Amino acid sequence: MIQKKKLPVLGLGMLLLPGGSALAQAVDTIPGMPPVVDPANIYTETRAGNLNPEVAQDPPRIYVPNLRSNNVYVIDPQTYKVVARFKVGKSPQHVVPSWDLRTLWVTNNAEGTTNGSLTPIDPRTTQPLPNVAVDDPYNMYFTPDGKSAITVAEARQRLDFRDPHTMEMQGSVSVPECKGVNHADFSIDGRYAIFTCEFGGYLAKVDTVNRTLIGYMKLSRGGMPQDILTAPDGHKFYVADMHADGVFVIDGDSFRETGFIPTGIGTHGLYPSRDGTKMYVANRGSHKIHGAPHSKAGGVSVIDFATDRVVANWPIPGGGSPDMGNVSNDGKTLWLSGRFDDVVYAIDTTTGATRSIPVGLEPHGLTVWPQPGRYSIGHTGILR
Repeated sequence: MIQKKKLPVLGLGMLLLPGGSALAQAVDTIPGMPPVVDPANIYTETRAGNLNPEVAQDPPRIYVPNLRSNNVYVIDPQTYKVVARFKVGKSPQHVVPSWDLRTLWVTNNAEGTTNGSLTPIDPRTTQPLPNVAVDDPYNMYFTPDGKSAITVAEARQRLDFRDPHTMEMQGSVSVPECKGVNHADFSIDGRYAIFTCEFGGYLAKVDTVNRTLIGYMKLSRGGMPQDILTAPDGHKFYVADMHADGVFVIDGDSFRETGFIPTGIGTHGLYPSRDGTKMYVANRGSHKIHGAPHSKAGGVSVIDFATDRVVANWPIPGGGSPDMGNVSNDGKTLWLSGRFDDVVYAIDTTTGATRSIPVGLEPHGLTVWPQPGRYSIGHTGILR
């Protein structure tokens, strides 16, 4: 009998082959989650033009929720013109693609009231459907197995797990120390998510399978964490902090802070490039929740994932307030809302050249559609 030689494990899912070469080991994901194609880059399937055939039939549009005018503007990205607008619920915050990519959900958290709702949009027709009553949906995510939507009830300090289609409640996780819970991203295997706590300077780590709180971590400086993005390796996380004016680097598995990258005033939104090599960082230009328009500090920083260094800075001409958005299907345009300027920015990802399109009052978490990828984990369209 020939005895098989056991291969030594190098760590981070690597095996050492005879001769010294390394081979990536398959990631042990939660049941039902699509497999990780490349353990070194979770964004391989969101490369430019890699549209699902069903999604490819959806007309290209930019969907912009306007927080204070309670409506959504729809922009044709080819003409840079507003081609439609419609009313939604009170205080629309984000437009969130569903896990199966067939619905865009507008999260209307009805600030200061209990009249929260979700407005579904059919991306094939670009038309809204009847609202669904949901308590305080500031933001929304989907577990990587597609079994649950997670509505982020910011004012309630609670994460509500719901049926991803009907939005019926499945269960909740209370995060009482996470004041202003709002943004999240998931580990490479889908077993945990890290949420930011905007008004306490904390992060909260949540077990997505057992729906339990794992613990909290206090950031070392700043104290107003906003967006969070998983690095291509699926273990490291980046956290934008609006008071620290930069991005914290977090080891998600050990849940500890490992670095900090200065970017600009009011660091807010984080988006990966289509080739998975860079991260676009929106610097809102203010430390205030309601800042002044035309901030000279408003702009975008570009961070190289391999080195964690800023490789470009693109100021908004005339000043601005870049907030939330996403990257076009071809990767050539970064679309961001101009939160305090009532505009949307279309930024060339090669040169940083910027066009502005007037929209409604206080645009927030816009999404670009369609996008490449197999499934959405939520927010403004973080696909994998």
